[in-house]
Amino acid sequence: MRTMARVASPAAVRVPVRSGHTPQQALLAVREDEHPFALIGQWAGGGAIVGSRPVEVACADADPFELLDGRPPVDAAVDGVVGGGWFGWLGYGLGGRVERLPPPPPRPVALPPFWLAFYDHVLRLDASGQWWFEALDPARGDDRLPELAERLAARPPAPRRFSCGAFVSRPGRAAHAAAVRECTRYIAAGDLYQANICTRLEGAIEGEPLDLFARASAELRPPYAAYLEGPWGAVASMSPELFLRRSGREVITRPIKGTAPRATGAAALAGSEKDVAENVMIVDLMRNDLGRTCAIGSVRTEAIARPEPHPGIWHLVSEVRGTLPGDAGDGDLVRAAFPPGSVTGAPKIKAMEVIATLESTGREAYTGAIGFASPLAGLELNVAIRTFEVRGARVWLGAGGGVVADSDPELEYEECLDKVRPLVTAIGSSLAPEAQTPAAAIAPTRLPRPDPALGVFETALVEGGIALELDGHLERLARSLRELYGEQPDADLRARAREAAAGCGGRARLRISFRPAEGFVVETQPLRPPEAATKLVPLVVPGGLGEHKWNDRRLVNSVDGEALILDLTGEVLEAGAGAIVLREGERLVSPPADGRILPSVTLATLPGVVREPVAFERLAAADELLVVSAVRRRQPAVL
Repeated sequence: MRTMARVASPAAVRVPVRSGHTPQQALLAVREDEHPFALIGQWAGGGAIVGSRPVEVACADADPFELLDGRPPVDAAVDGVVGGGWFGWLGYGLGGRVERLPPPPPRPVALPPFWLAFYDHVLRLDASGQWWFEALDPARGDDRLPELAERLAARPPAPRRFSCGAFVSRPGRAAHAAAVRECTRYIAAGDLYQANICTRLEGAIEGEPLDLFARASAELRPPYAAYLEGPWGAVASMSPELFLRRSGREVITRPIKGTAPRATGAAALAGSEKDVAENVMIVDLMRNDLGRTCAIGSVRTEAIARPEPHPGIWHLVSEVRGTLPGDAGDGDLVRAAFPPGSVTGAPKIKAMEVIATLESTGREAYTGAIGFASPLAGLELNVAIRTFEVRGARVWLGAGGGVVADSDPELEYEECLDKVRPLVTAIGSSLAPEAQTPAAAIAPTRLPRPDPALGVFETALVEGGIALELDGHLERLARSLRELYGEQPDADLRARAREAAAGCGGRARLRISFRPAEGFVVETQPLRPPEAATKLVPLVVPGGLGEHKWNDRRLVNSVDGEALILDLTGEVLEAGAGAIVLREGERLVSPPADGRILPSVTLATLPGVVREPVAFERLAAADELLVVSAVRRRQPAVL
């Protein structure tokens, strides 16, 4: 692709294009191009922006906030031209680059922290229904305009078939209610006023996400619909909420807080003390966030807690404005306000700490922001809610709500369902029935999750100078290195491990550890005689510890005994030192390796083990409990 230096041009191009295509049909017309995108609704004054074939894709190690100001100067001959710019999304996890935060929950399907691509030309549908070809580089009118004009003059392309299976709630009703109850305890203790606690709904998709977006956006007509795709997958957002818009030096945000089913009516929502209080708290937060970059005295509230209709529901919407001084750029503005206050809470940093502790799955693009930064049209970002995220055959949605002191846990979960029902219905899917499983009776830990910055490790048993199951452990380590750090094992790591094992006399523990700042360390240690039985002490960790073996052992070492990790669902996940196995008569049962636990290398070598969800109550009735690990092998355990 061309470099940014060749994108710069003295004047933008704007040429009318004759077409009766809808925005969705225009997106379908460029679907075979590289990195197609669409913004549909109220973006840049209304209509749609559709594009493909960017001239640059941001590197993964770039600073996405700085990129927002990295735009070539362009003169516009006509007011209101977009022309091009950076289009993409900023994931919620970028909040960790703004503030020091605890590690997030496990991420069942990880996306990049952000995706930004620079497009030097776009197709634009204005509010009157006229299509335009707009370009920052005049030369693009010669090579791209004829091709795109021909596509938009042709018969509109037909969407392709797709289907989505029923969406399953994770962690589910009872567990979400438990998280809400724990959040209200934080509030009662004076730690915070409000936190946005989310759940996740997962499904499977057959077909392409672009067709999902085309169908849902046409059906729901959200004000800030957005579609982006890349090698990582796709996001298809049906967002109703404006995060930030900068036009000239004027900045606006329109936070949404407060939700009721459409049947409830606008008056009832406007009269709800709880919902209005939620909204007012977030307005105060957004005023503060804008005040970090806007001129002193310029931040003002234009509207507060007004009911607005949206698909299937009512929302309370407010509006805050400010003026950006001349020495502040879009990067400064977004960095100071990110992530959006309506999807975090107040105070923001403490709310994000609570979110990291209580939610069961890490957020990806969801609750970040999607939109553009243009040298002509300014900046416009939505709040990435009501957003389908797709990678491979997996599709998921996040849903949440603001938890305050008097929140009802059951009603908070119903609010989540109220928000996602119109979306899954619009794509011809449904919500899967939920099993009535009680949540664990033990409150979730308030300790932070393991810190990935401290690295990962593997252990293997050495007998007769040979490290048992070494290849399996090295494969698991390689996967963690690739997913967490983009690293690969040293070429001689296997040889170093074998050499260290060969130098051991008797039984020993081989440990291979990796720290990002230090690299690999291989060491051995003689084994002490095993205990007769290990004592299991329950420790509730929403979503578990995930698929990696962390160097940071503070959480699992926080109990007097062996940590027995439970999810908020009341399911048994694993022990701090290995897999949990129940013997029930002749059956051996262990929890499934579904992303919440470390995939056990040793357990995989045991024949006849059934993998199925295990409720905590089953442990007391089991004939035998075992902790299975590389070093302990099959150690008896007691509660």
